[in-house]
Amino acid sequence: MPDQSLPKARTPEATPGEREAAPAHEGISRRRLLGTAGATGLVLGTAGAAVGYAAAPSEAAAPLTSLGADRAMFHGKHQPGITDGLQARGHVVAFDLAAGAGRKEAAALLRRWSETARRLMAGEPSPHDDTDVARDAGPSSLTVTFGFGHSFFARTGLEKQRPTALDPLPEFSSDHLDKNRSNGDLWVQIGANDALVAFHALRAIQKDAGRAARVRWQMNGFNRSPGATSHPMTARNLMGQIDGTRNPKPSEADFDQRIFVPEKGEPAWMANGSYAVVRRIRMLLDDWEKLSVKAQEDVIGRRKSDGAALSGGTETTAMDLEKTDAKGNLVVPINAHARITRPDQNGGAAMLRRPFSFHDGIDADGVPDAGLLFICWQADPLRGFVPVQRKLDRGDALSTFIRHESSGLFAVPGGAAEGEYVGQKLLEG
Repeated sequence: MPDQSLPKARTPEATPGEREAAPAHEGISRRRLLGTAGATGLVLGTAGAAVGYAAAPSEAAAPLTSLGADRAMFHGKHQPGITDGLQARGHVVAFDLAAGAGRKEAAALLRRWSETARRLMAGEPSPHDDTDVARDAGPSSLTVTFGFGHSFFARTGLEKQRPTALDPLPEFSSDHLDKNRSNGDLWVQIGANDALVAFHALRAIQKDAGRAARVRWQMNGFNRSPGATSHPMTARNLMGQIDGTRNPKPSEADFDQRIFVPEKGEPAWMANGSYAVVRRIRMLLDDWEKLSVKAQEDVIGRRKSDGAALSGGTETTAMDLEKTDAKGNLVVPINAHARITRPDQNGGAAMLRRPFSFHDGIDADGVPDAGLLFICWQADPLRGFVPVQRKLDRGDALSTFIRHESSGLFAVPGGAAEGEYVGQKLLEG
């Protein structure tokens, strides 16, 4: 789990009307409530229920004034769900094309999926047989992202269009991969800040697959809900560590170069796209929680309380890799996770991490089946994920407490323009 950080969500300000309309609650000032909302966009409005799509004519059409109103755009240069802030709920699902289905069926499926995603991300019902699961909700920052696996190209007769960057990942010593929960012809990532909105999208995508494709595997994840902290901050994982401090940021000059395929890149249909590595990483929490806080911090190389490097400063202070203590020992241990994953320790290799935590119950022996749905984005996995994972494989202190249980690599094309569907340049080119 490389040590990098996601961009923070922007908080919309209340309008003058909103500031004047809502009375202060007894004992809690409006300013304090808005401050507690943090980066979620949570703004208190006038009295009355928020109304989502398909409101009955007799209902008051009061605008949504909570995080339900936040909307990501489907059409754009890049697909949604890559640079958007972490959402509270996520689903990742892989499909295999049905026997006999080929390029024609795949094109029709991506056309259906794109239209469904466009409508749901706008807070509208799905185009066919909507289930009403999200009837009362707004878009809730819903994003739906589509990708193609290595096997997709042979199934559709498009082998010559398969990118070399999609070659299978090498094997790593920490891998304990379940082939039934790895790879796939097609991949869909769904995220939203409301669990019902996310499930609604998952169900619609599954129904749209029809006879063209069947689910190969599906996983569910979560993150801290927006507004749960008193101020915007980097997320924590299930080990309790602040996770994602050094993520590349869109404001950095080389961000697009690291994360997205250039407009004149190869193959042409991947212009403005990215490559997603997806790994289900089991955390051995019972073993981890037996460690003292000091021992946990030595494994990671950062303080558990605030994410600052053990060499001092704040979360964003540059790590001093040469600093030693009074006994001459390195303050940041040589095998600390944060030291090994630094881009300057890996030839500049970097990726944008956008994970979800997962908890799938308790095993028969009482061990939690929990960890991280690791999802990272890069312009080329051979220059992003692979060199970092190879370095981790050779001596990361964290490897004792995690297990990689499934894996997938997917080519995620650029965003669809108005009137287009995702992957159209590949399937109709």
